[in-house]
Amino acid sequence: MIRLATANDLDAVVALHTEARATYYRGHVPDADFEGPEELARSRAAWAAAVDGGRVLCAERDGRVVGVAASGVRDGVMTLSQLHVLPSRWRGGVGAALHAACVDAWREAGATSARLEVFEKNERAQAFYAAQGWTPDPDRPRDGDHLVLRLTLGPDAE
Repeated sequence: MIRLATANDLDAVVALHTEARATYYRGHVPDADFEGPEELARSRAAWAAAVDGGRVLCAERDGRVVGVAASGVRDGVMTLSQLHVLPSRWRGGVGAALHAACVDAWREAGATSARLEVFEKNERAQAFYAAQGWTPDPDRPRDGDHLVLRLTLGPDAE
């Protein structure tokens, strides 16, 4: 089931986010950058604001939050700022279901395109996004150590 996150989901969302990020950042950036106390506090505050703003979707399986996605308009463009799935649930359709729910919501909001940034070393995520139709942003393909991707939201795009 895909649903809007609530304040009651915050602990699960933050834990999921931390675990997922560790899988692709570990060995590439210092651990403190993704799981140090300051970063965990910053992450919790950011997720709390996103949940409070109604911008977070959760994928729930067997009563447990197993995936999360956050999006909203940034600089006039619909932006997927987070999409994470518990590593134990990878390749089980959770990410695709979350992505489809995001695309549906973006279309309902009138968006015609969306953007995201993905860590350049996260090849698993890059392959996932390519399979969903995302392509390099022709105007700005990089932002530091992240690749910038775009998705056109035509009526039949998935």
